[in-house]
Parts: sequence; C-alpha cells; structure tokens
Amino acid sequence: MTEKEKAERGLLYDANSDQEILADRQRAKEILYEYNNLHPKKQDERKQILRLLLNKTGNEFIFEPPFYCDYGYNIEVGENFFANMNLVILDGAKVSIGNNVFIAPNVGIYTAGHPLDEIQRNEGLEYAYPVTIGNSVWIGAGVSILPGVTVGNNVVIGAGSVVTKDIPDNCVVAGNPAVIKKRLDK
Repeated sequence: MTEKEKAERGLLYDANSDQEILADRQRAKEILYEYNNLHPKKQDERKQILRLLLNKTGNEFIFEPPFYCDYGYNIEVGENFFANMNLVILDGAKVSIGNNVFIAPNVGIYTAGHPLDEIQRNEGLEYAYPVTIGNSVWIGAGVSILPGVTVGNNVVIGAGSVVTKDIPDNCVVAGNPAVIKKRLDK
C-alpha cells in the first residue's frame, strides 16, 4: 500500500519523505504561489487557477488571497462560497464544503494530525481524517476546525473557536472547545 493510499484510509502515513506526496505538495505550492501573487483585477484568472488545484468548485466562489493548502485535490467547495484572507486547509484527507459558506479571515481547517506516541511522531508519521462542512455555514475569524469534524447545516461558529467535535444543524457554537451556545429556529 502506498503512503497516499494509507492517508486515504485514515491510517498513519509518511508525508515527509514519500516522493509522490512531496511532488503533490510541491505542485500545490507552485499553483498557490501563482494564485496568491496575481493582480487583484484578475478575478477570472484566479478562478481558473483554483479550478486547476481544487477537486470541485461551484460556479461562484471567492478565496481572498493569500490562501494555502497542502494538495488542493482533496478540497470541494459548493456554490456561493467565500473565504477571506489567510485561509489554511491542510487537506491530507477530503474537505467537503457545502453551498453558501462564508469564512472569515485567519481560519484553519485541518485534516492532519500526529500520533501521541513519540516514536511514531518523531518518525514523521501523521494521519488525516476528513472534514465536512454543510450548507449555510458562517465561520468566524480565527476558527480552527480539527480532523474528523462534521459541521451541520445552518451553523454559525464564533470567532476564535476550536471545533473538536461534530456540530449538529441549526446552532451557534463558540469557545475552546466549541460548544453549543444557542439553537437556531428553522
């Protein structure tokens, strides 16, 4: 089994010395360098570049530069997507984002994590668990969403929150760790 196949299955894998994985990350870095350094007037060109990088997009989407990710091909965004500056997505596993999602500045969506065992960690092993974000979600500034989390539909995540567990539909969450603060009427 290749290291990439291990990552796809949620197993520990070597992301630091596997040539295929390193080449994939290098490709993403080069595309993102071009994207992040484009003149602001070149909106159509920005979309074309991101369509080369990302697995799936809607017709209407905006990623305000700078934007960073590991691979890009594990990221799917729906229609009417907006991400403000400094979005970081560590996409060792799939990141699925629905329609009408708005992301404030300095948000991190992380599928990658490292083992607690110091020997495995020092060998450079990591794991990647998918992150799913539903429709009509607003993610506040400075939020961190950790590996394996599913965010439901019609959710608001307060600024600075650390999302460590799944969030059900129709609620406001905040804090570290994020907890439900209010249910939203639907």
